[in-house]
Amino acid sequence: MTPVDRPEELVPLHYVSLGARGPEDVVPDPHGRVLTGVADGRILRVHHLGDPRTARTEELARTGGRPLGLELLPDGDLVVCDAERGLLRVGTDDGTVRVLADSVAGERLRFCSNAVALPDGTLYFTVSSRRHPLDRWIGDIVEQTGTGRLLRLPPEGGEPEVLLEGLRFANGLAVSADGSSLVLAETGARRLVRYRLTGPRAGHAEPFADLPGMPDNLWREGPGGPVWVALAGPRVPALDLLHRAPPAVRRAAARTAVHLPYRPSGTAGVVAVDDEGRAVHHLTRRRSGFRMVTSVCATGDHLVLGSLWEPGVAVCARPAAP
Repeated sequence: MTPVDRPEELVPLHYVSLGARGPEDVVPDPHGRVLTGVADGRILRVHHLGDPRTARTEELARTGGRPLGLELLPDGDLVVCDAERGLLRVGTDDGTVRVLADSVAGERLRFCSNAVALPDGTLYFTVSSRRHPLDRWIGDIVEQTGTGRLLRLPPEGGEPEVLLEGLRFANGLAVSADGSSLVLAETGARRLVRYRLTGPRAGHAEPFADLPGMPDNLWREGPGGPVWVALAGPRVPALDLLHRAPPAVRRAAARTAVHLPYRPSGTAGVVAVDDEGRAVHHLTRRRSGFRMVTSVCATGDHLVLGSLWEPGVAVCARPAAP
């Protein structure tokens, strides 16, 4: 990533409690409301986030699992990556939940993480880990299993196609402005990857941007806007060193890590990059009261942050255009 001259301050404005833990992804709708999924399986729509006195939540559906990444479709429905149930389509008007895919090559689809939809109805989505489930996600980050995947579901449905394997905790997805490629977050490698959809390098992946922390969900701000990247945690030098150790050592460390109490870093951060991988914004706040930022989106004059850890969302000041 081409760094900005100096990180900008992430300025919190207020906090909106949702009455449930873990709004892992946040996406805005055309009316300025924000959609999210929480740990008890509910899909929520949050109204009036700009004013904490009038903010309210509305339940849209229950997936029966654990919703993670969301993708709002043109007709208002949601594609939901559910860590337990697979790839779902949720009706935001009537709450219906339909399974789009729950297996890949005879293997149950678990830890489905993030998805994007192309105009023709093709869905691309990620699986973070095939070894560690969501409640043991720290084990995959420590062990560096490299079992993440990028998959494709054609418009007519059917069996998902595996496009990429060996990814180090595959996570957020975004489509390039011209639709020629995908940007994919590789959390364990602290980088973004570009996967070509068209042209002579179609089907190939290449490094796109190195990041100052661990990327999680991605969100594109309109057709010509930047890709916003949530940084779930800062770079950890001790972890970098561990990842150079033999696999047996990493596996032993992972077994220990999943049984230890986890408390996220006090540093909150988000980055925005353009379609060349150049940093447009790098916002950070040390000693943040809002921890483990796993998603970010913009609505009006605000940035809205989601978190796998927190029982609500944070509303922050949106930076001026560079």
